[in-house]
Amino acid sequence: MTELYQDQIIDLLRQHVEAGCDAVLDEAPVDHYAAAAPSAQAQNSSPPDSRAATASTMQEAMQEAPQAALSTPHPAASVPPVAPAVAQPALGETNNAAAAATAADLAKAAQDLLALQAAMQGFDGCPLKKTAKNTVFSDGVADAKIMLIGEAPGQDEDREGRPFVGRSGQLLDAMLASIGLSRDENLYIANIVPWRPPGNRTPTSDEIALCAPFIRRHIELVQPDILLLVGNISNKTLLGTETGITKLRGQWQNYLPDTANIKTLPLLHPAYVLRRPETKAAYWADLCALKQHMLNA
Repeated sequence: MTELYQDQIIDLLRQHVEAGCDAVLDEAPVDHYAAAAPSAQAQNSSPPDSRAATASTMQEAMQEAPQAALSTPHPAASVPPVAPAVAQPALGETNNAAAAATAADLAKAAQDLLALQAAMQGFDGCPLKKTAKNTVFSDGVADAKIMLIGEAPGQDEDREGRPFVGRSGQLLDAMLASIGLSRDENLYIANIVPWRPPGNRTPTSDEIALCAPFIRRHIELVQPDILLLVGNISNKTLLGTETGITKLRGQWQNYLPDTANIKTLPLLHPAYVLRRPETKAAYWADLCALKQHMLNA
């Protein structure tokens, strides 16, 4: 076996953590190869007299079977006609439809943010909740005039129960602070999906649809003047567009719920900026446009 050095071991462990393998199922490892397979002698350990009795019983049953068949009335006359097959929705589709209806009812019934948070914590219709540690509801000032909506929690957010607290969140805080925005003073933050997808994968369309009633009700309750939609999922879900964020960013949009017309600014996700540092200039231009809009409001 090739010997691993300490830095290689650390890299492997980090890879497991980033993939979502950050928990164990038992106190100690189990060597399943050490479990001895049952020996051939144990498998053939039935006593000879038992085998003989079994053979005798089978022989008697075979002799009685024809006579029993002759004495049993034929059931064909009592068999009902087969009804034509009717197409039924798949079980997954039925469950998703029921869960979506439940989510919509729970969201509509929530009259304030505390009630909405309780409704989301009690909702079990989204499979992501079963693998997440926390329901990441929100962070910041609840009556802020600017609301920022991200995509889904990552590992750090799931652990702490707050949105945007990892590396991308720290970058986001620094960039927003440059134009006078802070979650401690004048900013409110939430996500489209409140539960972390395993391995930080992208949420599926079904998972997004199940969570959409909650984030729409979240916006209605906060009643912000400006929405900042961060990343592809946020913009596609709330603006109903298929245009990618790299083309949509920096262009003011209108979010049109039933009760308000809210000015909306699509922004690149800070995780994308971390991967593509050359996009910082574009992000700064979008922040300057936001600052100008705030001054003119």
